[in-house]
Amino acid sequence: MSRHYTIKPAKFTLRFEPSERASAYGGQLAIAAVLERFKLWKRVKRVRALDPRRHLHKGYDPCVYVAAILFSLTSGGCTLSDVEQLNEDEALKAMLGIKRFPDATSVGEWLRHVGMEGAQALRGIVREFVEWSLAQAEPARYEHLGQVECFFDDTQLEVNGPSFEGAAINYEGKLALGWQTLWVGPFLVDGVLGTAGEDVSSQLPALLETNQDLWSKAKSHLYADSASSAGKYLKAIARHFDSWTVSYNKWTDPLEGQAHAFPQTYWSEPRAVKGRKGEAAVEQYAWLRYQPEGCDQTQLFAVARRRAQGEMFWNFSFLNCSETFPSAQGAFERHHLKGDRERLFSDVLSDLDLHHPPCAALSANRVYYALAMLAYDVLQALKLIWLPPVLQAARVRTLLKHLLMVPVEIKRHARALLACFYAPAQWIAWWRRFLGDLLPRCQLASG
Repeated sequence: MSRHYTIKPAKFTLRFEPSERASAYGGQLAIAAVLERFKLWKRVKRVRALDPRRHLHKGYDPCVYVAAILFSLTSGGCTLSDVEQLNEDEALKAMLGIKRFPDATSVGEWLRHVGMEGAQALRGIVREFVEWSLAQAEPARYEHLGQVECFFDDTQLEVNGPSFEGAAINYEGKLALGWQTLWVGPFLVDGVLGTAGEDVSSQLPALLETNQDLWSKAKSHLYADSASSAGKYLKAIARHFDSWTVSYNKWTDPLEGQAHAFPQTYWSEPRAVKGRKGEAAVEQYAWLRYQPEGCDQTQLFAVARRRAQGEMFWNFSFLNCSETFPSAQGAFERHHLKGDRERLFSDVLSDLDLHHPPCAALSANRVYYALAMLAYDVLQALKLIWLPPVLQAARVRTLLKHLLMVPVEIKRHARALLACFYAPAQWIAWWRRFLGDLLPRCQLASG
C-alpha cells in the first residue's frame, strides 16, 4: 500500500437543533411498509380479544399497542420503558402516523388484560405472516436440498424472585420460564412460553399439528435435539415430516450394546478427523435398528464411533433419522447443520434482548413474546424477500444498525408532510424501489 493514512482531527462549527423535526430511525419506514402490505392493522382490529376496552372510542386502539411494541423492538428497545420513550421522537411519530405512544404502565396493563386468548390470537397472526412471507419469497433462499427446513428447540429464560408466574426450577436447578419454539425456514413461527416441568418438548406435538400447513405442500426436514427423542415425539415427527434427524443421547445403553457387537467389516471406511481439542482421531459410521419405548416399530439410527489417537475405547454417538439418507455419515453431516438453526435462536434472544421477560404475569409475557416473534419475522421477511443476496446471512443487529438507523428530517408545508431521507448513496436506489412498491401512500419526490 503506497498511500499513508492517519488521524487528523478537524476543526468545525457545531450547532444544536431541536429534534422535533429529525429522527435517527427513519428506516422504521421499511418495517411499516412490510406491516401495511401484510395488512396487519386490519387483522389486529378484527380480533376482539386484543381490545379489552369497555368504551371503544376512548384510549388507545389495540393496533397502537401492537405498533408501539413492534417499533420499540425493531429500534433496539428491550423494556416497556423503551416503548414510552418513542414519544420523544416526534419525527418518527409523524412519519408513522401515530400521535402518541402509550406509556409503560398502559402497555403493561394492556398486556395483562389481553390475556391468554389474546396471546393465542397473536400466535395465529404470526403464523399467517410466515405463510404470507413464504409465499412471496424465492424458495431457493430458504430451502436446502429442495426441502423446507424446520427446527424445534427449547430455551430457559432465567428469572429472579418468586413473582414470575409460570416460572419453575429447571433441570439446572435455576428458576426459569421455558420457551418451546418451532421454526420454519428462517422464521420463528410459533412458541409456548412458561412450560412447566422437566419435559422441555411437551409442546412439540401440538406445535407440529397447528403449523403443519406451512411445510406440508413441500418436501420438508426437521432438526431436533435429544429432548425430543422420546418415542411419543419420534412418532409425531414421523407423521409430519418427510425427513428428520434427532439427536439421541439419553437412553443409549441398548444401542451401545448393539454397536459394540458389530464386526469391523460392518462399519464404514475409517475417516481421519480432529477432535474438539484438535487431537487426531478416527471415525466410522454404521446403521442400526432399535425400538424405543413408546414406538410401535423399530426405528432407524445412525451411529458414529470415534477414537482418538492413543485411546483404547470407542466413543459412540447416535442419531434417530428417516429412511431417506444414503449413508449414516450423510445423516450426521445433515444433522450438523442444526447448529445454524441454533445460532438463529441465539440471535433472537441476544439481538432483541429476550433473555428477561418484562412482566410478572405469564399471560402478559406470552403476549409480549408473541409480538417479539412477529418483530423478528418482519426483519427476516425484509431480508429474505427484498434485500440483496449479499445480506441474506446478516444478523438482526446488523439490520437494525445499518438498514433501519437512517436519519430522516420531517418538514411540513401547509397540510403536506415531507420526509427527507438521508440514506447512504449506494442505498438510495434500493429505498426508492422498495418504498415505491410497498408504500404507495408515500409519494416519492423526483431527484
